[in-house]
Order: sequence, then C-alpha cells, then structure tokens
Amino acid sequence: MQTSRSALGYRPRVGVPVRLSSSSNPDPRVAKANALFEHIVELLREGGGEPVPLTAAGPDDAGLTAAMESLDGVVLPGGGDIDPVRYGEPPSAVCYDVNDAQDELDTAVATFAIDAGLPVLGICRGHQLLNVLYGGTLIQDMAPGAVTHRKALADGTGSWAWHEVAVQAGSKVAALYGSEADAVTVKIASGHHQAVARVAEGLQVSAVAEDGTIEALEDPERWVASVQWHPEAVELPAGERLAPFRAFVEVCRNRP
Repeated sequence: MQTSRSALGYRPRVGVPVRLSSSSNPDPRVAKANALFEHIVELLREGGGEPVPLTAAGPDDAGLTAAMESLDGVVLPGGGDIDPVRYGEPPSAVCYDVNDAQDELDTAVATFAIDAGLPVLGICRGHQLLNVLYGGTLIQDMAPGAVTHRKALADGTGSWAWHEVAVQAGSKVAALYGSEADAVTVKIASGHHQAVARVAEGLQVSAVAEDGTIEALEDPERWVASVQWHPEAVELPAGERLAPFRAFVEVCRNRP
C-alpha cells in the first residue's frame, strides 16, 4: 500500500524521463543535457523528493506504466530538439539531436501526468514539449536580437547567456521563486536556440524576456507549468538552484 503523502518523512515520487541520446554524441550539447538531467535528479532529492527515472522499451511498455502510476509529479527536462513534424512543420537543418524515441517517451510521460492530474514542471525542452503537446508551435531557430539567449558554440558549451525575465504575479512560476502575490524578476541561465512561437490554447504566458520571448507557460486549470531557462545550472548560487525544486516537491506533496 502506498504511503500517505501526509505521513511524516514521506518523499514525493517525482518522475523524470531519462535522456536517451549518448553523451558520446559528437555534438557537445548532448552531453551537457545529460549532465543537466543528473543535476535535476540531485536537486529533487535534495529538495525532499524521491526522483524516479523513467524509461521505456516501447510505446506500450508495462514497466513505464507501472512506474508512472506510483508518481506524485513529473519534471520534463531539457535535451535535443523536438521533431518539427510534431507541430506541423518540415524539419530544418538547424535542429539537433532529434530523437523520435525521446519524443515518444517525453510525450507519454507528460500525457499520463496531465491526464492523472499530477503536477508537471517543464524545463527548456520540457517547456517546448508542453506547448507542442497542447497544440502550439515553436521557432525552430531564433534570430539574433536585443537579448542574447545562447552563446555560440565557439564560446564554450559550458557557458550560459544570462539575462532577466519578468514573471507574472500570482503565477505558478512566481510561487516556485517564493513570490505568490507580487511579480518577480529572475536572472536566468539561458542556452536555447528555439522558443515558443504560437502559444497553445489552454496555456497562458507567465514570464517573458525583455525582447518579448516567451520564457514561461502554465495551464490555469491544473498544476502544469514550464520555464525556458535552466534553474538547475550549477553556476547559480546553491540556494537559488534548490529553491524552485524544493517548492515543486511541496506542490507534489500537497496535490489533491
């Protein structure tokens, strides 16, 4: 019998779909995404949760279904680009690490969690995946603009482009950063070359960059939220890294 979430010492079980591309891939962004996955797992554990890596041998894998049925929430991490076919566009040469198995796994986990009423937090690719899953589209490669959203590969793949985002007062994302009633400005670690284009029906924008880039989304009807940035970046102060993950674990603990 599953332990009650109100029990003393209970650690909410938070599913995180694994990254399926090998770090030996010649594109160094793949190894970076895999390392960030591990940081998310560590932060969920440090924040009081029990991270549950999720993988699947196939679309109807019984083990994946059983694992998901035990969850209290889900985090959708960063990674390679979503196949543009999934939002009705032909693939572009600028897309990297497009992996149909990864798209299938992440979509299966997200769909299950939303249907089950579990809290869902999307990060970078996870933010984009939720918009696509809800019916929105993506910018396949962002043109340079007033805000630098990524460093060129030649600048070192370990470096981030740092800039501020304005988070809407009363939003789920604001609450993750400790502010429920007031708007909050967050300095973020940014490394994306894609962004939300058309926002899906059923989602609303909860954070933007100075150039208007959509940096966070949420579903007003359920606890589903996403951020384009990387709150798990190791360059952030330890307390700032941990805070949103600890807050999300509490959302999972207190879900209906």
